[in-house]
Amino acid sequence: MNTSTPTPRQKGPGQEKPCIVTLDIGTSSVRALVFDARGRQCKDLGAQIPYSVETTADGGVEVDAGRLADLALETLSALHEQMRRQRVRPAAVAGCTFWHNVLGVKKNGRAATPVLHPFDTRADGAAAELRRKLDARALHSRTGCVLHASYLPAKLLWLSEARPRAFHAARRWMSFAEYFMWRLFGEGAESVSMVSGSGLWNQNENCYDEEVLRVLPVEPCQFFPPKAMDQPLTALRKPFKTRWPLFDGVPWYPALGDGACNNLGSDCHSPQRFALMVGTSGALRATYQAPYPELPGGLWCYRVDRRRLLLGGALSDGGEVYAWMRRTLALPSASAIESRLANLAPGSHRLTILPLFAGERSTNWRAGARAAIAGLGAGTQPIEILRAALESVALRFRMVYDQMSGSLGAPREVVASGGALLRSRVWTQMMADALGRPVVACLESEASSRGAALVALERLAIVEDARELNGRMGRVYEPIPAHCRIYEEELQRQQDLYSQLYPN
Repeated sequence: MNTSTPTPRQKGPGQEKPCIVTLDIGTSSVRALVFDARGRQCKDLGAQIPYSVETTADGGVEVDAGRLADLALETLSALHEQMRRQRVRPAAVAGCTFWHNVLGVKKNGRAATPVLHPFDTRADGAAAELRRKLDARALHSRTGCVLHASYLPAKLLWLSEARPRAFHAARRWMSFAEYFMWRLFGEGAESVSMVSGSGLWNQNENCYDEEVLRVLPVEPCQFFPPKAMDQPLTALRKPFKTRWPLFDGVPWYPALGDGACNNLGSDCHSPQRFALMVGTSGALRATYQAPYPELPGGLWCYRVDRRRLLLGGALSDGGEVYAWMRRTLALPSASAIESRLANLAPGSHRLTILPLFAGERSTNWRAGARAAIAGLGAGTQPIEILRAALESVALRFRMVYDQMSGSLGAPREVVASGGALLRSRVWTQMMADALGRPVVACLESEASSRGAALVALERLAIVEDARELNGRMGRVYEPIPAHCRIYEEELQRQQDLYSQLYPN
């Protein structure tokens, strides 16, 4: 296997200290950045290209693998040209991408299926079918994942039934990250981090789960071999060797799950700090190195790597709730909204909202659940609906927080990242009030990319541990006791509405 690694402190012309190139393939954009040996972003280097996923009326969310790969290639080419002009050669290339994606690849290396997105809910029926065949609780305990449309067991079963021709054309099943490495090197590379969020990985044994594979129409040989995981590749295929001479001959590490990288990039290295990320979607997570835990039913557990675990919960709707409200209610500019939100007292809107526009993941995992608004009156104002919606998202995070703190203990503080949240001080204060814990604003605008760079610095032995390199932190939002009491009442009303709409 192509895994030789150059000297960790290798330097290029005009370069005084090693740097790391990162490629973040997110759910709405692809970005390539550079970080120095202290984990600081090089602000004069970077490229980003936004993109949109394809959606279908039946809950499909997917993206063409070739199109996404081309965007990643274009982004890296733009960055390479910048680095060529500045005569900077990286010590390594690292990356991260969104968990729970999968595509089938033909024998000739071409994609047999699109990349299925984590928000794709078409496999909800397949998940129900698997729950009839498997002990769902035992599988959750072993894999850290529930039987839900988000994860690969349901996706693979759905594909076999809904698209049999494409399914049988696939000789290999892989994440987009592995597929992209295949394009660049002629062979794949995969990380334990990515497969740990698939629902196919036995977290206790660090290998594929035999029981779940037995009930799926796939073979173990169709997945990346466990013993070869986490190994870098160095020799680019000829077209890319010529296109990116600065990126050839350095280790390209397999991409990690973006949530794991976000935790490290926002300095959340232990259960003393929970990481709260609100982008298009949202998640609350804690990193720890203790033995694999007894899992609360509403949470998941993945891996940063073989020694670090990640416990948490995720919401399909985070910043998208804010965006949907702004579009639908024809609200004014963000600055005008912020001041009007601040003038409304918590709970004064008398509304109860379930912000489940894209279905539910944590904590009840109902893919078919949908948003609801109760309490609307003739005098209800659009800004009140927005305030209630933002509070409702904070309360969904509170439900995740309660299960996490019950398992790991209450954190000292919560570190917030993600542009959707940090652009609004009012919303960030709501989070502190709903959680009842101080919320610290992380000033690392690219926390996931930074986390990927930190892991690469560890693997190159440039730093011993990512905890040595502190990120930049900003304002601390202290919970306001009177608001906390109001949100406790709001939480109960939200749970009551949920029970009425979705009884067990």
